[in-house]
Amino acid sequence: MSEGFRIRQHWKRADSDDVARARGIAVSNISDVMARMNGAPAGLRPFHRGGALSGPAFTVRCRPGDNLMLHKALLMAQPGDVIVVDAGGALDNAIMGELMLARAVQAQVAGVVINGAIRDTAAIAEQDVPVFAAGVNHRGPYKDGPGEIGYAISLGGMVVEPGDLIVGDDDGVISIPAATAREVLDRAEAKHAAEMQQLEQTLSGNYDGAWIDAALKAGGCSIDEQ
Repeated sequence: MSEGFRIRQHWKRADSDDVARARGIAVSNISDVMARMNGAPAGLRPFHRGGALSGPAFTVRCRPGDNLMLHKALLMAQPGDVIVVDAGGALDNAIMGELMLARAVQAQVAGVVINGAIRDTAAIAEQDVPVFAAGVNHRGPYKDGPGEIGYAISLGGMVVEPGDLIVGDDDGVISIPAATAREVLDRAEAKHAAEMQQLEQTLSGNYDGAWIDAALKAGGCSIDEQ
């Protein structure tokens, strides 16, 4: 086995019930209950027409500017997988464009996340298959390798293991460890319910901001009342 140029073919994927459930939960709520420590880089933005992303991670690591392993991933991915590509965040060459997205659509993947550049954004914007990327560049990729499939990758500071639950919306992308996904989603739903209650109080004019003064006092803030 050659680290850096290898392919793993089998791993356990996130539970299908968790995948379906996560599709209706905001990434911001998930992020909050994961201590705001596990999000993808802020520059990773959606380029598709619209719709949430949810599915088990199919992990790909590419040499920056090279997409050989992504081509292989499109032959291997199962329906419902989210292909997550660590391309080092480099924006000098597009890792994917319209033609490869067409193959992703035919493979029935749930979406593609690339920490790197894409191109053919007008065509991608007409698709409902979620596509997240770090930027755009018209220059095409090389196809020489090396790279890896089916091993842990990192998108910025977010570690993604194959099979982890990937969730994305207009606010960005987050990875939830498959083993704790149900617990995380429980907390995220509770967080959302609390926020909806707070919003209702705000709209009815009954918002209680006492916690703000308490936080200022606890922090030793000086208030001049003159």
